[in-house]
Amino acid sequence: MGDNRFSCNGGIGSAARESFGIETNRILDACRDRDCFEDTRVFLTCVGENLINRTGNVRVKCAEIVGSNIAVDPVQFSCGFYSVQVKFYVRCKFEVCVPLGQAQEFEGIAVVEKRVVLFGGESNVSVFRSHGCESYCAIPEPVCCALNTPEAVIEVVQPIVLGARIVESVQECHCCCCCCDVPTVVSDSLNGALNDGENERYLTISLGLFSVIRLVRAGQLLVQASEYSIPDKECCAPDENDPCGTFRSMPFPTAEFCPNQVAPVSGNNGRGSRCCGNS
Repeated sequence: MGDNRFSCNGGIGSAARESFGIETNRILDACRDRDCFEDTRVFLTCVGENLINRTGNVRVKCAEIVGSNIAVDPVQFSCGFYSVQVKFYVRCKFEVCVPLGQAQEFEGIAVVEKRVVLFGGESNVSVFRSHGCESYCAIPEPVCCALNTPEAVIEVVQPIVLGARIVESVQECHCCCCCCDVPTVVSDSLNGALNDGENERYLTISLGLFSVIRLVRAGQLLVQASEYSIPDKECCAPDENDPCGTFRSMPFPTAEFCPNQVAPVSGNNGRGSRCCGNS
């Protein structure tokens, strides 16, 4: 923004500072958390279930969040407080050793949930917004009967793999919901359909999650600002006739040649990375 010197009002230099009313999301409450989900069942495809029936050792190569569901509900007898229920869908890639010393990979979905209570304020108004393509005679928008609830915003890092194991009985599993709880848009990311058949062996995984959750509402603020100005810097395309000259003008990536001196996050222990590549 340092190159934006030409103001829209025709003057050169910074425009006069004025008070402007803006509409933005105001953070009403927020919290951070670290959650350990131990022995969470992994829903597998037929290929995955067949592999865990033939082996006793399994390791996690990577795990990543591929979807989430968020529900915000008012807390009874606590005006202004809301319960935020979050469900994360984690795609995991595993590797097992099958007879004759061969390694084989397969994928699965783990479902983890968390719940927090935050202050989100009260609002009894209904909010409507115009759209450029609508007219006076357009079909009206349906009005929601529920109160105007705040919006939940969740930031989460990719899961840290803490361990995985094969259990012999479903009673040992701490989370044994049905694979029908996994939405189709999530299960379609696997190389096959999820299987919910009866099986004597189940695969579980332990994950660690760092997250930040906040409740926000639209609000109007009065701020001191300058009018937006047009940049005077021109957009320059690289010279296709001199690719070596373009390459020589690039800064040397020194950081890429320096090993990372930061210790790994406690609990990872080298058991798989935190993100998965495309299958």
